[in-house]
Amino acid sequence: MKKIAVRFENICKRYNGPKRKPLRDFLAGKLVDRVSLKPRHRNSEDEIWALKDVSFEIEQGEVIGFVGANGAGKSTLLKIVSRITKPTSGFGEITGRVASLLEVGTGFHPDLTGRENVYLSGSILGMKRSEIDQRFDDIVEFSGVGSQIGMQVKFYSSGQHVRLGFSVLAHLEQEILILDEVLAVGDQDFREKCLKKMHELAGSGRTVLLVSHQLESLEKLCDKVIWLDRGQVVEFGETQKVLDAYRNSKALL
Repeated sequence: MKKIAVRFENICKRYNGPKRKPLRDFLAGKLVDRVSLKPRHRNSEDEIWALKDVSFEIEQGEVIGFVGANGAGKSTLLKIVSRITKPTSGFGEITGRVASLLEVGTGFHPDLTGRENVYLSGSILGMKRSEIDQRFDDIVEFSGVGSQIGMQVKFYSSGQHVRLGFSVLAHLEQEILILDEVLAVGDQDFREKCLKKMHELAGSGRTVLLVSHQLESLEKLCDKVIWLDRGQVVEFGETQKVLDAYRNSKALL
């Protein structure tokens, strides 16, 4: 029987947007606001719902892709799985240690060298120094940063950031790996290496969650795809079926 790695039930995430009113109203009310004893309440127009009633189950060892237009809620959803932010409401259950690469430079201290950041990342994931030592050479070789591993990462290019970040996550121990647009940075050879490595990780029983606008890569890699639109799940199922529906919807716009 398959184990569930991630279970979400009716997950919602609300952000409070800035109140919008004409400048003359702001200026006229500024002095009054300073002395008013009445609490200021936000109305529904100030609320931004990034996610609305999102529900799904992901089994251990699955590779799941996420698609949708910018602002659809993909990154917010992955931040909740990564425990970076909390949902406003709903129930979530995540089984296993989570490691994520959600943007260039995530988890790296800019003033530390690449070497120091590898050990820092490993310790954050709960690994012993001896365990990191065993994997260190493989991490550097896979990343391709070579002798620049001793350079402060603030001097790395965006491609070097992503290559080293992905290499650290791929070689250290975690049950759930989350990647947001990692395939959009770097050259074609490195993207192919990433795809091959993610296949290996999934084959070893790890769960991979991947956001990408490169649909061809998702076709090669993913077992299933979740399509989000305006914070809601439009479709969740077999990769080709969902991607075909997503492509058709874009063609109709």
